[in-house]
Order: sequence, then structure tokens, then C-alpha cells
Amino acid sequence: MDAQTVGALVAVGLAAGILSGFVGVGGGIIMVPALVLLLGYGQHQAQGTSLAVLVLPVVALAVRNYYKAGVIEPKVVAVIAVAFVVGGYFGSRWSLAVPQEIVKRIFGVLMLVISVKLILGK
Repeated sequence: MDAQTVGALVAVGLAAGILSGFVGVGGGIIMVPALVLLLGYGQHQAQGTSLAVLVLPVVALAVRNYYKAGVIEPKVVAVIAVAFVVGGYFGSRWSLAVPQEIVKRIFGVLMLVISVKLILGK
């Protein structure tokens, strides 16, 4: 891995970390598009890399800040986490069974729809 690639990966990680801590996004919104568009990863490889980053306790300090502020409900987190594990398993199986170009288009449409919804409101 050359210095330019390491620099790009550090920039992607910092951007994802800052935005994750600030507005709760990072993996799907920042890392996946950056890995595909800037570093030439395939859609499946970018998604897998983004998910692999989440395996490590990368957001532990950000969670600590929100927990100390009293805005995290551990029971809610537990229920969502269990469902996330199950959903992540099946979602990854389904994604890998579909050609990357189709997954990339689905991903793009999803981001567009969510963006429009957030910008325009209800």
C-alpha cells in the first residue's frame, strides 16, 4: 500500500468518524462511496470493508459521549443490535448474490430518496 493510498484511507476514515459522531452517518454514506469513487473498489468490496470497520470498537468514544449525555437507551440499542446482526447476515448474503452494478444502483437510489426526504421533510 503506497503513501497516497494510506493518506486517502485516513481521510476517508476521519471524514466517516467525524460525520458519524456529528450526525450519525459514516459507513454507508461516506466510506462506501469514497471507496468506490476515489479508490476504485467494487461495490461489494466497499460494502464489506465498511462493515469490517464496524466490527472494531471504532465508535466507542463517540458512543461514550452520547451515553454520558443521557441520550442513549441501552435496551433500545440491544434490540436494534440483535436485529442488525440478523439483518446484516441476510442482507450481505442477498447482496453478494446480485451483480455489483445492480447493488450500486440500488445503493444510489436509496441515498437519493433518503436525501430528498431529509431535505424536503414530510
